[in-house]
Amino acid sequence: MQLFLPIADIPVNVFLILGMGAAVGFVSGMFGIGGGFLMTPLLIFIGITPAVAVASVTSHMAASSFSGALSYWRKRAIDPALSLVLLCGGVLGTALGVWIFTLLRSVGQLDLIIALSYVVLLTAVGTLMFLEGTRAILRARDGNTAITRRARAQGWILGLPLKMRFKRSKIYLSVIPVLAVGLFVGFLGAIMGVGGSFLLIPIMIYVLRVPTSTVIGSAMVLTLVTMIVATVLHAVTNHLVDAVLALVLMVGGVIGAQFGARAGQRIRGEHLRLLLGLLILSVGVRFAVELGIRPDELYSIRDLGIGG
Repeated sequence: MQLFLPIADIPVNVFLILGMGAAVGFVSGMFGIGGGFLMTPLLIFIGITPAVAVASVTSHMAASSFSGALSYWRKRAIDPALSLVLLCGGVLGTALGVWIFTLLRSVGQLDLIIALSYVVLLTAVGTLMFLEGTRAILRARDGNTAITRRARAQGWILGLPLKMRFKRSKIYLSVIPVLAVGLFVGFLGAIMGVGGSFLLIPIMIYVLRVPTSTVIGSAMVLTLVTMIVATVLHAVTNHLVDAVLALVLMVGGVIGAQFGARAGQRIRGEHLRLLLGLLILSVGVRFAVELGIRPDELYSIRDLGIGG
């Protein structure tokens, strides 16, 4: 059954898109991540232009993170002050990212930058997660239990000015690194169509010493707001958000997430990290292969949609 995507301007098999949404939703439910870093590459692999894929996935990410943010809010697992500071940096980073996105698109370099960004990010994160998961499995086989300890923030971070007390997280920290983290995640989301939680959460826990009890919920709030802002800005400035595509992906994602959450509860944590690392690494390698393949046509003509 073919479905025409008005903004992407191509027909696609509706069951394929539903299946992709369900598959990424399954992964998201199993590993507790947003899944945008997998959804965007998959859309690109089936022929949707990177610009439309990034812009459309932001709306999908906003919808998928809403229920999670609401759930954490009801559990009082969100630090309002921390979320507000993150959002100040995140909204600014998103606006900057959309501006850079538009600029790169105007000079015809957007597709290359998106592909290179995914190659670097996914291969690096995938390799680290795979190695960490492998070490954890080997420790478990040898009967060694990893010592859980809370990483200390770097001395220069503790010495930064403009400190603020985040009551629910029970930390006293400068707002400068929190703003910087929000700025980076917002920028990344606008350029690559990713929520950034898989980077934000480790940074907040291991670098800034934010308790796990509040960091996940606060990250959900940041993802929700920055993805909404990115969707609106992409729709207004670039007219690239394909609502039909996003809607089909949402339906598949909701279905897949339910099964993924159940499957994730039956698998050990170190095995989950190993599997996720392999998955991320494989997508990064696929992007690298795509960049290295010589195209059939060396030159192409494309309407960039920039009025003059």
